[in-house]
Amino acid sequence: MNKVILIGRLGTDPELKYTPSGKAYAKFNLATTERWKKDGEKQEKTEWHKIVSWGKLAEIMGEYLKKGSQVYLEGKLQTRIWEKEGQKQYITEIVVDNMEMLDNKKGETK
Repeated sequence: MNKVILIGRLGTDPELKYTPSGKAYAKFNLATTERWKKDGEKQEKTEWHKIVSWGKLAEIMGEYLKKGSQVYLEGKLQTRIWEKEGQKQYITEIVVDNMEMLDNKKGETK
């Protein structure tokens, strides 16, 4: 099974584009932060994830999300490989198929 669930904040505004055939896709970076205590001191680690979505969901993301928005995302990991100047390039993204916005209308977190 290939399933990813994330809750985080957008690090960038979604970049909404269209393929030559007219299919919408959106891309953005998402930050997830883990917090814990070690020896009585607060610790924190932030991970950055590359997010992509397609179709109607991409259009919704492009319209309603912005940098700093908090979201719940479900999707799958996907690695793309291509060649650039004779070198293989790799990128691992989360392809999202379900989203829930966690900010209220005023932009504040629930």
